Amino acid sequence: MTTRTMRPRHRRTTGIRRARIATGLLTASALALALGACSTPAAEEDTDPNAISGDLTMLTPIFEGTAGQKLLEEELLPQFTEMYPDVTVSVDYTNYARLNEKLTTGVVSGLVPDVMMMGVGWIEAFADRGVLANLTDGGLTAESLEQTMTPQIVEAGLWNGDVYGVPIMLDARFGVARMDLLREAGYDHTPRTWDELVEMADALTERDTSGKLTRTGFDMLTIEPRQMFETALFSNGGSLFSDDNRSPAFDSEQGVEALQRIVDLFHDEKVEDTGFSAPNATVNPLINGRAAMAIAHNNVWTQAEAADPEVLDDLEPFLIPGDSPSMFVGGTMAAVSATSAHERAAQKLVEFLASPGPALAANQQRGNVPALTELLESEYVQDDRLVQFAMENLSVAKREGGPPKWLGLRGDVAPAIENAILRKKTAKAALTDLAATFQKKLDR
Repeated sequence: MTTRTMRPRHRRTTGIRRARIATGLLTASALALALGACSTPAAEEDTDPNAISGDLTMLTPIFEGTAGQKLLEEELLPQFTEMYPDVTVSVDYTNYARLNEKLTTGVVSGLVPDVMMMGVGWIEAFADRGVLANLTDGGLTAESLEQTMTPQIVEAGLWNGDVYGVPIMLDARFGVARMDLLREAGYDHTPRTWDELVEMADALTERDTSGKLTRTGFDMLTIEPRQMFETALFSNGGSLFSDDNRSPAFDSEQGVEALQRIVDLFHDEKVEDTGFSAPNATVNPLINGRAAMAIAHNNVWTQAEAADPEVLDDLEPFLIPGDSPSMFVGGTMAAVSATSAHERAAQKLVEFLASPGPALAANQQRGNVPALTELLESEYVQDDRLVQFAMENLSVAKREGGPPKWLGLRGDVAPAIENAILRKKTAKAALTDLAATFQKKLDR
């Protein structure tokens, strides 16, 4: 067995201070690059900031709370308006729970924000409906973005090969282990095969004399069921949809095997009980020791910073083992309204928010993963082992979405997964029925 190398203890800074550090990294040259040099049809405007003007509206589910709004309104936007003095920006704050409703209401009313942020997997739906501006017409291409981001991430903002959204931040799901608990059980490494994961999960699960679960060897319930299944599906070599996005593909042999493995961990191995943990638990079970391993979000690190910094050195990330070890990645994209009266100014704001300084500051205030590969070397990323791991593995990241109807499909996934976990249906039947539901909606 290999020996785990211990890292120096994490250096901790407050969110506001870290945001200010990031803002200081913003340089004129970085802004001028605007996600990679590319010639635009309005190149003369780029050399004359006074030619960029307009009163912009922006809808964002990030920068929430007092600290986030202060960062955006007092530090970042003033930098943008200093560059473009004839542009003003009014911000509408929301959260992801209400974002789709607000965007849809805006489309129906004809009051679509000039700049809007939305999740990975959403671009296709709004681009297909003609809501979003084609940013390639303004000079941004997939090739230029791939100079600073991995192709897997750039793809999330494309529709029919053109750029409609630019990544601002990412969030990932992968395995995380408490190495102190693993070492107590005689292991000095994270699981390298699925059989080894099952063996470790068995050894690390603890129950009291009455049989009540006190520690799960592998927590699968703190993460949202859809994303939990997709993480296992992707690592087992499966896909959500066919290559042309016209048919579901998760009911393949790889998908059924991935779900069956999850079901077996509950019922055969008994490493977790339903109800032991729940999505978005106040304290992640990895932090308080109620879980030895888990499929987890990268923000477990920032949660541990606040709740119990002593566990930071024992949090070790790993890819869920399978035929094609990978990780699930979501994130936030910035897009421009197709009906904006100030499209050039709006695109400049998108480019600004996605440039190194602002993007780093935005990710720091939420503990998320920068999309720009150059930020891997930043102090923030190097100090956050889970964010660092996510950036180091973006080449094997897989995302959800694909067809324009994804937003109307995704809500059906969690109930199907829960039916299998509760053994109301077999894993195969649950996915077969879900695929049939998907196909009906895709064919409408």
